[in-house]
Amino acid sequence: MPKYIYEAAVRQGKQTRGEIEAESSQEATNQIKRMGLFPSSIKKKTGSQTAPGLTAAKTKKFYIGGVGSKQLTQFTVQLATLQDAGLPLLRSLKILANQLKPCRLKDVVTDVSLDVESGNSFSDSLSKHQRVFDRLFVNMVKAGEAGGVLDTVLVRLATFMEKAQSLKRKIIGAVTYPAVVIVVAALILTVIMTNVVPQFSKIFEELEVGRGLPPQTELLMSISTVLVNWWFLIPFIPVAIYFGAVALGRNPKGRFFIDQMKLKIPLLGIIFRKAAIARFARTFGTLLNSGVPILEALIIVKNTVGNEVLASAVQHVHDSIREGESIVSPLSESKTFDLMVLNMIEVGEQSGELDKMLHKIADSYESEVDALVSSLTSILEPIIIVFLGVAVGFIVISLFSPLVVIMRELGTAR
Repeated sequence: MPKYIYEAAVRQGKQTRGEIEAESSQEATNQIKRMGLFPSSIKKKTGSQTAPGLTAAKTKKFYIGGVGSKQLTQFTVQLATLQDAGLPLLRSLKILANQLKPCRLKDVVTDVSLDVESGNSFSDSLSKHQRVFDRLFVNMVKAGEAGGVLDTVLVRLATFMEKAQSLKRKIIGAVTYPAVVIVVAALILTVIMTNVVPQFSKIFEELEVGRGLPPQTELLMSISTVLVNWWFLIPFIPVAIYFGAVALGRNPKGRFFIDQMKLKIPLLGIIFRKAAIARFARTFGTLLNSGVPILEALIIVKNTVGNEVLASAVQHVHDSIREGESIVSPLSESKTFDLMVLNMIEVGEQSGELDKMLHKIADSYESEVDALVSSLTSILEPIIIVFLGVAVGFIVISLFSPLVVIMRELGTAR
């Protein structure tokens, strides 16, 4: 087992040195604190031996894809549970690495456990895998290590990730339902325009009434002709829109424009805005509650909030606090946050309980998002039905109005 040399202060302020055996620097810190000391420096003793096989090179495997948010959330919840139960960090990492099926996360956790056992801190080990563990994850772990409350921070991080995952599922559900309904409606109308309308066009040509068609019928025939001749281009339209949005999103101004348009979409824009505010409040509150400095926390929030409009507001907050001003003023200038949110943040800032107030805001807005997603289904169904009714009604009137005229002319001729 590795040995660590430490320097610590006793309650009277005197410094003391010593040596201790532990599986990791975090466990050594916890042991020293249980002795009633306040560690100021912990270093691994040079020449200490690790368990056999830990330094052996392991074969790297190639995996397609990265680590999904669901998989990472599950890992964090399990690690938090093991830490909360009192197991040493290194043992917890080994348990999780062994129970994972062969995948990229298994290799990453194994690498992290090797780094921890060789004397590196948990946060430094995580920071070597930035594609898996983002700045929010690493900084919260670092704050937990500095305060000796890693188990508590991991529980908070697990709770945060579970709520973020739940909110993400709600947003995907809110977008998926209308997208599927709109696609089905578009397919139905396309089939009518490419199969039914051309048959009527042939009838009108045979009756030689092509020049005397009403304007709405001529418009319908023109649209049908375009769809019949260029139907093979229809599948490429959403693909072109997607890649166009991706290309536009690579530019900061383009990304800001896209996120701004998202917030203005009828019905869905409200959900996007409230979800972004909930994520902002949950992330900011969790970081502050875990001991991350407020300026560092704001930088992390800016990079993880998921909307450039809110990210710009967070950057203004960061600059405002650095100059000694308050949080509320730059947030109100963005015109994205509701008055209730601004008032609650101001009260939290003045009372010194900003983290608690942010969590309350997040809980409130996540509940509102849940309610909006549930009501979206009942709202969209009649809207889609009315749209299809109007579209089909337009087609029917456009097709049958010339036939009615023809029948009248034939009746008059007799």
